[in-house]
Amino acid sequence: MTWALVRWRGRDEQRGSRTAAEFACPPGICESERVAHFYLNEELTEAAIGSRVQVTGPEARHAVTVSRLKVGERVVIGNGSGLVVEGPIVSAEHTVLEIEVDTVTTEPPASPAIWLTQALAKGDRDEMAVQAATELGADGVIPWLAQRCISRWDGAKVAKGHARWEAIVREATKQSIRSWTPEVGAMVSTKQLAALADSTQMLVLDPEGDIALSAVETDGRDVVIVVGPEGGIAPAEFEMLEAAGATRVKLGSNVLRTSTAGPAAIAVLSAKLGRW
Repeated sequence: MTWALVRWRGRDEQRGSRTAAEFACPPGICESERVAHFYLNEELTEAAIGSRVQVTGPEARHAVTVSRLKVGERVVIGNGSGLVVEGPIVSAEHTVLEIEVDTVTTEPPASPAIWLTQALAKGDRDEMAVQAATELGADGVIPWLAQRCISRWDGAKVAKGHARWEAIVREATKQSIRSWTPEVGAMVSTKQLAALADSTQMLVLDPEGDIALSAVETDGRDVVIVVGPEGGIAPAEFEMLEAAGATRVKLGSNVLRTSTAGPAAIAVLSAKLGRW
């Protein structure tokens, strides 16, 4: 089965008059080229076959000056909210790249959604987790100021850190060719995080937990995976989260870094939910 047919299966599509074979690999465009040329235009709200769609600013400059895309080459453009269009380039300028749409697809948001609550971590370990989580299918990420966090967002750092995570999520969305860009929630305290356990299925990763994540059955609610900082989750935090309805789970017998635990858990849940 070709990459294109795998990629678009299960989505609401309009393909014009092209055959499946033509859609799978248009003349002169190999699969690796199609995968690489994906851009975001969050202002795109609707599109029809035959219409023109643009990307502007940094997106266009990257396409023209870095990727060196030219008229006639195919590009995929998404809006980060489920709408994806595809077509050949009809104009390639440094500030504006325009395509003529010959394929329109829409994809509903995933249900149940998978959220990653990632404790702030020193270095770039929390950012590594956010990037990998996005590529693996997380529908949202929440920064958590846990008790044992070494890295902290205070004052102006709150807005700066949030913007940094949003930029990481956006680039990872493009890299993984996702129709939906994950949401970056506001930073939460442990008390605020516990409040989410009432309306979601909250799973707190704990190397000493008694239940394996692979053995957990989802209940239809959105799933929130909670990952602590380098020093681990404090006993009082475990107690608060469990009292609110969260469940401690483990990922096998190995102890993973804060940068890898969340993405590993997302992979397990994606398989259980039939996304993979």
